[in-house]
Amino acid sequence: MAGIDAVKPDVVIRKKLSVSNNILSIGSEHFDLEQYRRIYVIGAGKASALMAREIENMLAEKIFYGVVSVKYGHSVPCRKIRILEAGHPVLDENGLSATSQILQVAEDAGEKDLIICLLSGGGSALLEKIPPGIPLEAVQKMFKMLLGSGANIEQINTVRKHLSLVKGGQLARAAYPAECVSLIISDVIGDPLESIASGPTSPDPGTFRDAWEVLERFGIHDNIPEILRQHFKRGLAGEIAETPKPGDSIFQKVKNIILANNFGALEAARQKARELDYNVLVLSSRIQGEAREVGKVLAGLAQELLDSNIPLARPACILLGGETTVTLRGEGKGGRNQELALSAFISMAGVKEPYLILSCGTDGTDGPTDAAGGMAFPQLWEETNSRNLEPVKFLQENNAYPFLEKTGGLIKTGPTGTNVMDIMAILVP
Repeated sequence: MAGIDAVKPDVVIRKKLSVSNNILSIGSEHFDLEQYRRIYVIGAGKASALMAREIENMLAEKIFYGVVSVKYGHSVPCRKIRILEAGHPVLDENGLSATSQILQVAEDAGEKDLIICLLSGGGSALLEKIPPGIPLEAVQKMFKMLLGSGANIEQINTVRKHLSLVKGGQLARAAYPAECVSLIISDVIGDPLESIASGPTSPDPGTFRDAWEVLERFGIHDNIPEILRQHFKRGLAGEIAETPKPGDSIFQKVKNIILANNFGALEAARQKARELDYNVLVLSSRIQGEAREVGKVLAGLAQELLDSNIPLARPACILLGGETTVTLRGEGKGGRNQELALSAFISMAGVKEPYLILSCGTDGTDGPTDAAGGMAFPQLWEETNSRNLEPVKFLQENNAYPFLEKTGGLIKTGPTGTNVMDIMAILVP
């Protein structure tokens, strides 16, 4: 929770933004607010509502109007900025409606206006305009397939950008010639601007060829709706314009600024662990791969600590961050963090000494569930055995949620208001 608190929108905005004598300062960037005719606020993502409220608190009456799209249950009241709720992780009609209003604000802004764009994880599903003639149901079907294919977020967003009229720099195109500054909370490994929320205000180096190769790599190119297959074929043939590329003049009036990321959360968690007298190692903020395989790795690290005090002396805390993936094989209920925790639990079978392995989404939601993630520790075996549960079978069916719910391994925080991927921890006293 210390890690999450450190990357909440109000905390990072108050830390990294200031207003003095009508000058808005964001790090080394400075904006003279008196030179703008109007200031608009737009945005999308799970953290964008809290970002909008804090920007309102900071700029007060200087804001003319704004529209932000957030996930259901993540809104907060604002005065001048409309907060619209929509579907995540799968786009819905409300997402299309919210995007239409956001694009209208961008297009209304003129050369003497400033647009403050608030972007965070989840923005890819919450900000979308589909090309004419393509039904929403076809897009929903394809992205459900992608989400269960094992593709990572950058690969998924490469496809998204080439089935969109707002992603991949196209929101910046709509905003031009207004000046635009995007404030970004990153949920992508390495903070690539073109991938966070599918880079609506960033140049897109990707192409239709890249998008098609993702569909081929994960074996879904032959199963997507025919109307989408034809769309990508037209793109491959050059019949549909590519997204704006690096060097496009529209980006001369855009600044993209990262406010928070996973590493910042891990650093705060490290400080808290030290206060609790743990020896601490931040191993990486770039963990990725299949959740069940990463779970085995974390179990191996925990076992090494128990056996050998390696890679650091006990009491030990190893912290990791990143975002794993899940390839759906069954019809169960869960999320990547729950699947990781279940896999780690299975790999620690028979261990009696105390330990804890935890994996949680920093946004407070893991997959299509109300849990933030899960944890594994020896006492779970008591419930497992008393209920005659077969954890391997639950894992095979991608059914981590009911197993962890029955045994006491679920973690529920509710929406946290931020999103910087996942935090994983190993504790060995």
